[in-house]
Amino acid sequence: MTKRATLPRAQRTRIDRPRADVLICGASFAGLAVARELTGSGADVLLVDRYEIGERQTSACAAPTPWLHAIGVQGSICQEIPCMSFHTPHGSVRYRLPWSWSSFDYPELCRLLFEQCDARFEIAKVQGRGPGGTVSSDRGDLDAELIVDALGWRRVLAADGYQPPDSPLSRGLEVHPPGGGSDLDVWIDRSLVRFGYSWSVPAEGEQRVGVGSYEPRHHVKDATVELAGRLDVPAVAYQGNWFPHRLRQAAEDGVFYAGDSAGHCFPLSGEGIRTAFYFGIACGRELRAVIGGEQEREQALRRYARFSAGHARAFGLALALQRLIPALPPRLLTLALRAFGRQPLIDRSFGWYLDQAHPSFVRATADQAATGAAEAGACGQALSHSLP
Repeated sequence: MTKRATLPRAQRTRIDRPRADVLICGASFAGLAVARELTGSGADVLLVDRYEIGERQTSACAAPTPWLHAIGVQGSICQEIPCMSFHTPHGSVRYRLPWSWSSFDYPELCRLLFEQCDARFEIAKVQGRGPGGTVSSDRGDLDAELIVDALGWRRVLAADGYQPPDSPLSRGLEVHPPGGGSDLDVWIDRSLVRFGYSWSVPAEGEQRVGVGSYEPRHHVKDATVELAGRLDVPAVAYQGNWFPHRLRQAAEDGVFYAGDSAGHCFPLSGEGIRTAFYFGIACGRELRAVIGGEQEREQALRRYARFSAGHARAFGLALALQRLIPALPPRLLTLALRAFGRQPLIDRSFGWYLDQAHPSFVRATADQAATGAAEAGACGQALSHSLP
Protein backbone atom coordinates (compact mmCIF):
# COMPACT_ATOMS: atom_id res chain seq x y z
CA MET A 1 0.00 0.00 0.00
CA THR A 2 1.16 3.52 -0.76
CA LYS A 3 1.90 5.53 2.35
CA ARG A 4 0.32 8.95 2.04
CA ALA A 5 2.78 11.79 2.41
CA THR A 6 0.25 14.19 3.93
CA LEU A 7 0.76 14.75 7.63
CA PRO A 8 -1.84 13.77 10.24
CA ARG A 9 -4.54 16.42 10.58
CA ALA A 10 -3.18 17.73 13.88
CA GLN A 11 0.24 18.34 12.31
CA ARG A 12 -0.90 20.10 9.14
CA THR A 13 0.05 23.75 8.92
CA ARG A 14 -1.06 26.41 6.49
CA ILE A 15 1.04 26.90 3.37
CA ASP A 16 3.28 29.95 3.89
CA ARG A 17 2.58 31.45 0.46
CA PRO A 18 -0.93 30.36 -0.51
CA ARG A 19 -1.21 32.91 -3.32
CA ALA A 20 0.53 32.31 -6.67
CA ASP A 21 0.29 33.46 -10.26
CA VAL A 22 -0.48 29.91 -11.37
CA LEU A 23 -1.86 27.13 -9.17
CA ILE A 24 -1.48 23.60 -10.55
CA CYS A 25 -3.41 20.97 -8.61
CA GLY A 26 -1.93 17.54 -9.28
CA ALA A 27 1.76 16.68 -9.70
CA SER A 28 1.71 13.67 -11.99
CA PHE A 29 2.00 13.54 -15.80
CA ALA A 30 -0.34 16.38 -16.78
CA GLY A 31 0.45 18.73 -13.90
CA LEU A 32 4.19 18.35 -14.33
CA ALA A 33 3.86 18.93 -18.09
CA VAL A 34 2.01 22.21 -17.43
CA ALA A 35 4.64 23.31 -14.90
CA ARG A 36 7.45 22.37 -17.27
CA GLU A 37 5.99 24.55 -19.99
CA LEU A 38 5.95 27.55 -17.61
CA THR A 39 9.64 27.29 -16.73
CA GLY A 40 11.40 30.62 -17.25
CA SER A 41 8.12 32.53 -17.65
CA GLY A 42 8.78 34.58 -14.52
CA ALA A 43 5.50 33.41 -12.97
CA ASP A 44 5.18 32.21 -9.40
CA VAL A 45 3.90 28.67 -10.01
CA LEU A 46 2.58 26.64 -7.07
CA LEU A 47 2.27 22.89 -7.65
CA VAL A 48 0.31 20.91 -5.05
CA ASP A 49 -0.48 17.24 -4.62
CA ARG A 50 -1.57 15.01 -1.76
CA TYR A 51 1.49 12.79 -2.39
CA GLU A 52 5.17 13.47 -2.85
CA ILE A 53 6.19 13.84 -6.47
CA GLY A 54 6.58 10.36 -7.97
CA GLU A 55 5.19 8.63 -4.91
CA ARG A 56 2.02 6.97 -6.23
CA GLN A 57 2.10 4.97 -9.47
CA THR A 58 -1.33 3.99 -10.78
CA SER A 59 -0.66 2.65 -14.29
CA ALA A 60 1.52 0.17 -16.19
CA CYS A 61 3.75 3.16 -17.03
CA ALA A 62 4.51 2.64 -20.70
CA ALA A 63 4.53 5.35 -23.36
CA PRO A 64 5.74 5.79 -26.93
CA THR A 65 9.53 5.95 -26.80
CA PRO A 66 9.73 9.09 -29.02
CA TRP A 67 7.65 10.97 -26.44
CA LEU A 68 9.96 10.07 -23.57
CA HIS A 69 12.94 11.37 -25.53
CA ALA A 70 11.12 14.49 -26.72
CA ILE A 71 10.11 15.53 -23.22
CA GLY A 72 13.55 14.79 -21.78
CA VAL A 73 12.81 11.83 -19.51
CA GLN A 74 14.55 9.05 -21.44
CA GLY A 75 16.66 8.37 -18.36
CA SER A 76 13.59 6.75 -16.76
CA ILE A 77 13.21 4.09 -19.45
CA CYS A 78 13.28 0.53 -18.14
CA GLN A 79 12.85 -1.36 -21.42
CA GLU A 80 12.13 -0.47 -25.03
CA ILE A 81 9.37 -2.59 -26.59
CA PRO A 82 9.25 -2.58 -30.42
CA CYS A 83 6.46 -5.15 -30.90
CA MET A 84 2.91 -5.81 -29.70
CA SER A 85 1.36 -9.26 -29.59
CA PHE A 86 -2.41 -9.68 -29.58
CA HIS A 87 -3.95 -12.92 -28.29
CA THR A 88 -7.46 -14.35 -28.49
CA PRO A 89 -8.67 -17.87 -27.61
CA HIS A 90 -8.33 -18.66 -31.32
CA GLY A 91 -4.83 -17.47 -32.08
CA SER A 92 -2.15 -14.80 -31.77
CA VAL A 93 -0.63 -12.15 -34.01
CA ARG A 94 2.53 -10.10 -33.60
CA TYR A 95 2.91 -6.56 -34.94
CA ARG A 96 6.18 -4.70 -35.36
CA LEU A 97 5.22 -1.09 -34.84
CA PRO A 98 6.55 1.91 -36.81
CA TRP A 99 7.60 3.27 -33.41
CA SER A 100 8.28 1.56 -30.08
CA TRP A 101 6.78 1.62 -26.61
CA SER A 102 8.98 1.93 -23.53
CA SER A 103 8.17 0.96 -19.98
CA PHE A 104 9.57 3.42 -17.46
CA ASP A 105 10.24 3.97 -13.78
CA TYR A 106 7.50 6.26 -12.50
CA PRO A 107 9.35 7.96 -9.60
CA GLU A 108 12.36 8.60 -11.83
CA LEU A 109 10.25 10.03 -14.67
CA CYS A 110 8.47 12.40 -12.29
CA ARG A 111 11.80 13.44 -10.78
CA LEU A 112 13.26 14.17 -14.22
CA LEU A 113 10.20 16.19 -15.21
CA PHE A 114 10.22 18.20 -11.98
CA GLU A 115 13.91 18.98 -12.47
CA GLN A 116 12.86 20.81 -15.64
CA CYS A 117 10.42 23.01 -13.68
CA ASP A 118 10.94 26.10 -11.58
CA ALA A 119 7.65 25.71 -9.70
CA ARG A 120 7.49 25.43 -5.94
CA PHE A 121 5.86 22.28 -4.59
CA GLU A 122 3.70 21.70 -1.52
CA ILE A 123 1.99 18.56 -0.24
CA ALA A 124 -1.69 19.33 0.27
CA LYS A 125 -4.95 17.51 -0.35
CA VAL A 126 -7.16 19.60 -2.64
CA GLN A 127 -10.79 19.36 -1.56
CA GLY A 128 -12.63 21.54 -4.08
CA ARG A 129 -13.50 25.16 -4.80
CA GLY A 130 -13.53 27.51 -1.86
CA PRO A 131 -15.11 30.93 -1.31
CA GLY A 132 -14.59 33.53 -4.02
CA GLY A 133 -13.16 31.04 -6.50
CA THR A 134 -10.29 29.96 -4.27
CA VAL A 135 -9.17 26.35 -3.97
CA SER A 136 -9.86 24.64 -0.68
CA SER A 137 -7.20 22.30 0.70
CA ASP A 138 -6.34 20.61 3.98
CA ARG A 139 -3.67 23.30 4.44
CA GLY A 140 -5.89 26.30 3.90
CA ASP A 141 -7.37 28.12 0.92
CA LEU A 142 -5.13 28.60 -2.12
CA ASP A 143 -5.57 31.29 -4.74
CA ALA A 144 -4.29 32.22 -8.18
CA GLU A 145 -5.52 34.00 -11.28
CA LEU A 146 -4.74 30.86 -13.31
CA ILE A 147 -5.85 27.52 -11.89
CA VAL A 148 -5.26 24.05 -13.36
CA ASP A 149 -7.01 20.84 -12.28
CA ALA A 150 -4.71 17.92 -13.13
CA LEU A 151 -5.97 15.77 -10.28
CA GLY A 152 -7.29 12.89 -12.35
CA TRP A 153 -10.70 11.45 -13.17
CA ARG A 154 -12.41 12.87 -10.07
CA ARG A 155 -12.26 16.40 -11.59
CA VAL A 156 -12.10 17.75 -8.06
CA LEU A 157 -12.51 21.46 -8.89
CA ALA A 158 -15.65 20.97 -10.98
CA ALA A 159 -19.21 20.96 -9.74
CA ASP A 160 -19.99 17.77 -11.66
CA GLY A 161 -17.20 15.40 -10.67
CA TYR A 162 -17.49 11.76 -11.72
CA GLN A 163 -18.65 9.08 -9.32
CA PRO A 164 -18.12 5.45 -10.33
CA PRO A 165 -19.70 3.24 -11.38
CA ASP A 166 -22.28 5.61 -12.89
CA SER A 167 -19.77 7.47 -15.08
CA PRO A 168 -17.91 6.92 -18.38
CA LEU A 169 -14.95 5.35 -16.61
CA SER A 170 -13.00 2.16 -17.14
CA ARG A 171 -11.32 0.33 -14.29
CA GLY A 172 -7.95 -1.35 -14.23
CA LEU A 173 -5.93 -3.44 -11.81
CA GLU A 174 -2.48 -4.93 -12.17
CA VAL A 175 0.23 -6.80 -10.31
CA HIS A 176 3.99 -6.33 -10.57
CA PRO A 177 5.76 -9.67 -10.15
CA PRO A 178 9.36 -10.33 -11.15
CA GLY A 179 9.58 -11.44 -14.76
CA GLY A 180 10.23 -10.20 -18.23
CA GLY A 181 9.50 -10.49 -21.91
CA SER A 182 10.12 -8.76 -25.21
CA ASP A 183 6.63 -7.73 -26.40
CA LEU A 184 3.76 -5.70 -25.04
CA ASP A 185 1.19 -8.50 -24.86
CA VAL A 186 -2.55 -7.85 -25.10
CA TRP A 187 -5.23 -10.49 -24.51
CA ILE A 188 -8.78 -10.05 -25.77
CA ASP A 189 -10.33 -12.97 -23.95
CA ARG A 190 -13.89 -12.80 -22.67
CA SER A 191 -13.25 -15.59 -20.20
CA LEU A 192 -11.09 -13.03 -18.36
CA VAL A 193 -13.01 -9.81 -18.98
CA ARG A 194 -16.21 -9.45 -21.02
CA PHE A 195 -15.75 -5.83 -22.05
CA GLY A 196 -12.08 -4.98 -22.03
CA TYR A 197 -8.63 -6.47 -22.38
CA SER A 198 -5.65 -7.75 -20.40
CA TRP A 199 -1.97 -6.93 -20.73
CA SER A 200 1.58 -7.72 -19.78
CA VAL A 201 4.23 -5.01 -20.02
CA PRO A 202 7.88 -6.04 -19.52
CA ALA A 203 10.01 -3.63 -17.52
CA GLU A 204 13.51 -5.12 -17.29
CA GLY A 205 13.09 -7.65 -14.50
CA GLU A 206 9.51 -6.72 -13.66
CA GLN A 207 6.32 -7.84 -15.40
CA ARG A 208 3.34 -5.49 -15.20
CA VAL A 209 0.33 -7.78 -15.59
CA GLY A 210 -3.18 -6.38 -15.50
CA VAL A 211 -6.80 -6.34 -16.60
CA GLY A 212 -8.93 -3.40 -17.71
CA SER A 213 -12.71 -3.34 -18.03
CA TYR A 214 -14.66 -0.75 -20.02
CA GLU A 215 -17.68 -1.59 -17.85
CA PRO A 216 -17.04 0.03 -14.44
CA ARG A 217 -19.49 -2.29 -12.68
CA HIS A 218 -17.39 -5.35 -13.52
CA HIS A 219 -14.72 -6.16 -10.93
CA VAL A 220 -11.30 -7.15 -12.23
CA LYS A 221 -9.40 -8.58 -9.25
CA ASP A 222 -10.31 -12.21 -9.90
CA ALA A 223 -9.44 -11.81 -13.58
CA THR A 224 -6.07 -10.26 -12.68
CA VAL A 225 -5.26 -13.16 -10.36
CA GLU A 226 -6.32 -15.66 -13.04
CA LEU A 227 -4.16 -13.98 -15.70
CA ALA A 228 -1.17 -14.02 -13.35
CA GLY A 229 -1.80 -17.73 -12.81
CA ARG A 230 -1.93 -18.40 -16.55
CA LEU A 231 1.40 -16.62 -16.94
CA ASP A 232 2.82 -18.51 -13.96
CA VAL A 233 3.74 -15.37 -12.03
CA PRO A 234 2.69 -14.45 -8.49
CA ALA A 235 -0.10 -11.92 -7.98
CA VAL A 236 1.90 -9.43 -5.90
CA ALA A 237 2.31 -5.65 -5.63
CA TYR A 238 -1.21 -4.63 -6.60
CA GLN A 239 -2.09 -1.22 -7.99
CA GLY A 240 -5.12 0.07 -9.83
CA ASN A 241 -7.21 3.04 -10.79
CA TRP A 242 -10.18 4.29 -12.74
CA PHE A 243 -9.53 5.99 -16.09
CA PRO A 244 -11.92 7.96 -18.31
CA HIS A 245 -13.01 7.00 -21.79
CA ARG A 246 -14.80 10.18 -22.87
CA LEU A 247 -13.57 13.73 -23.46
CA ARG A 248 -14.91 16.41 -21.12
CA GLN A 249 -14.80 20.20 -21.20
CA ALA A 250 -11.15 21.23 -20.89
CA ALA A 251 -12.03 24.68 -19.51
CA GLU A 252 -14.94 25.48 -17.25
CA ASP A 253 -15.80 28.14 -14.67
CA GLY A 254 -12.37 29.73 -14.96
CA VAL A 255 -10.43 26.48 -14.46
CA PHE A 256 -8.17 24.68 -16.95
CA TYR A 257 -8.45 20.87 -16.90
CA ALA A 258 -5.67 18.60 -18.16
CA GLY A 259 -5.10 14.87 -18.24
CA ASP A 260 -7.74 12.51 -16.88
CA SER A 261 -9.74 15.37 -15.38
CA ALA A 262 -10.53 16.45 -18.96
CA GLY A 263 -10.98 12.89 -20.23
CA HIS A 264 -7.62 13.04 -22.02
CA CYS A 265 -7.28 9.26 -22.08
CA PHE A 266 -7.77 7.41 -25.36
CA PRO A 267 -10.74 5.03 -25.36
CA LEU A 268 -10.07 1.44 -26.43
CA SER A 269 -6.35 1.49 -25.52
CA GLY A 270 -6.77 3.31 -22.21
CA GLU A 271 -3.55 5.21 -22.96
CA GLY A 272 -3.43 8.44 -20.96
CA ILE A 273 0.22 9.25 -20.27
CA ARG A 274 1.18 10.59 -23.69
CA THR A 275 -2.05 12.60 -23.91
CA ALA A 276 -1.47 14.01 -20.41
CA PHE A 277 1.90 15.31 -21.60
CA TYR A 278 0.39 16.60 -24.84
CA PHE A 279 -2.57 18.48 -23.42
CA GLY A 280 -0.54 19.59 -20.39
CA ILE A 281 1.93 21.27 -22.75
CA ALA A 282 -0.94 22.87 -24.69
CA CYS A 283 -2.42 24.18 -21.45
CA GLY A 284 0.94 25.49 -20.28
CA ARG A 285 1.41 27.41 -23.53
CA GLU A 286 -1.91 29.18 -23.13
CA LEU A 287 -1.06 30.07 -19.53
CA ARG A 288 2.36 31.33 -20.58
CA ALA A 289 0.73 33.64 -23.13
CA VAL A 290 -1.42 35.12 -20.36
CA ILE A 291 1.60 35.62 -18.12
CA GLY A 292 3.43 37.32 -20.98
CA GLY A 293 0.55 39.71 -21.58
CA GLU A 294 -0.23 38.28 -25.03
CA GLN A 295 -3.82 37.34 -24.15
CA GLU A 296 -6.36 37.54 -21.34
CA ARG A 297 -7.33 34.58 -19.18
CA GLU A 298 -10.75 34.23 -20.80
CA GLN A 299 -9.18 34.08 -24.22
CA ALA A 300 -6.77 31.39 -23.01
CA LEU A 301 -9.66 29.36 -21.60
CA ARG A 302 -11.51 29.52 -24.92
CA ARG A 303 -8.43 28.67 -26.99
CA TYR A 304 -7.47 25.71 -24.82
CA ALA A 305 -11.03 24.37 -24.74
CA ARG A 306 -11.20 24.66 -28.52
CA PHE A 307 -7.85 22.89 -28.92
CA SER A 308 -8.98 19.96 -26.75
CA ALA A 309 -12.36 19.70 -28.47
CA GLY A 310 -10.58 19.66 -31.82
CA HIS A 311 -9.50 16.10 -31.03
CA ALA A 312 -13.05 14.85 -30.52
CA ARG A 313 -13.14 12.99 -33.84
CA ALA A 314 -10.13 10.82 -32.98
CA PHE A 315 -11.41 10.14 -29.47
CA GLY A 316 -14.85 9.37 -30.91
CA LEU A 317 -13.39 6.85 -33.37
CA ALA A 318 -11.51 5.12 -30.55
CA LEU A 319 -14.71 5.02 -28.45
CA ALA A 320 -16.64 3.49 -31.37
CA LEU A 321 -14.00 0.76 -31.63
CA GLN A 322 -14.16 0.26 -27.86
CA ARG A 323 -17.87 -0.52 -28.26
CA LEU A 324 -17.48 -2.57 -31.46
CA ILE A 325 -14.66 -4.95 -30.57
CA PRO A 326 -16.35 -6.58 -27.54
CA ALA A 327 -19.38 -7.23 -29.77
CA LEU A 328 -17.43 -9.10 -32.45
CA PRO A 329 -17.54 -12.92 -32.39
CA PRO A 330 -14.11 -14.10 -31.14
CA ARG A 331 -13.27 -16.05 -34.32
CA LEU A 332 -14.13 -13.03 -36.48
CA LEU A 333 -12.01 -10.81 -34.25
CA THR A 334 -9.06 -13.21 -34.65
CA LEU A 335 -9.43 -13.14 -38.43
CA ALA A 336 -9.60 -9.34 -38.38
CA LEU A 337 -6.41 -9.11 -36.30
CA ARG A 338 -4.63 -11.38 -38.77
CA ALA A 339 -5.88 -9.41 -41.78
CA PHE A 340 -4.79 -6.21 -40.09
CA GLY A 341 -1.28 -7.61 -39.60
CA ARG A 342 0.03 -6.58 -43.01
CA GLN A 343 2.91 -4.17 -42.41
CA PRO A 344 1.55 -1.30 -44.55
CA LEU A 345 -1.69 -1.37 -42.53
CA ILE A 346 0.21 -1.57 -39.23
CA ASP A 347 2.41 1.37 -40.21
CA ARG A 348 -0.53 3.46 -41.36
CA SER A 349 -2.84 2.79 -38.41
CA PHE A 350 -0.24 3.05 -35.67
CA GLY A 351 1.28 6.07 -37.41
CA TRP A 352 -2.13 7.73 -37.33
CA TYR A 353 -2.52 6.75 -33.67
CA LEU A 354 0.77 8.43 -32.76
CA ASP A 355 -0.15 11.49 -34.85
CA GLN A 356 -3.13 12.24 -32.60
CA ALA A 357 -0.64 13.44 -29.98
CA HIS A 358 2.68 13.47 -31.78
CA PRO A 359 5.99 14.03 -29.93
CA SER A 360 6.93 16.82 -32.38
CA PHE A 361 4.35 18.86 -30.43
CA VAL A 362 6.92 19.31 -27.65
CA ARG A 363 8.93 21.69 -29.84
CA ALA A 364 6.09 23.09 -31.98
CA THR A 365 4.88 26.67 -31.64
CA ALA A 366 1.31 27.23 -30.49
CA ASP A 367 0.14 28.06 -34.04
CA GLN A 368 1.90 25.02 -35.53
CA ALA A 369 0.37 22.81 -32.86
CA ALA A 370 -3.15 24.07 -33.60
CA THR A 371 -2.64 23.42 -37.32
CA GLY A 372 -1.26 19.95 -36.63
CA ALA A 373 -4.25 19.08 -34.44
CA ALA A 374 -6.65 20.09 -37.20
CA GLU A 375 -4.74 18.03 -39.78
CA ALA A 376 -4.64 15.00 -37.49
CA GLY A 377 -8.40 15.24 -37.03
CA ALA A 378 -8.94 15.31 -40.80
CA CYS A 379 -6.57 12.37 -41.23
CA GLY A 380 -8.52 10.48 -38.57
CA GLN A 381 -11.76 10.96 -40.50
CA ALA A 382 -10.15 9.64 -43.68
CA LEU A 383 -8.61 6.68 -41.87
CA SER A 384 -11.92 5.72 -40.27
CA HIS A 385 -13.35 5.23 -43.77
CA SER A 386 -10.36 3.25 -45.08
CA LEU A 387 -9.63 0.75 -42.31
CA PRO A 388 -10.90 -2.81 -42.90
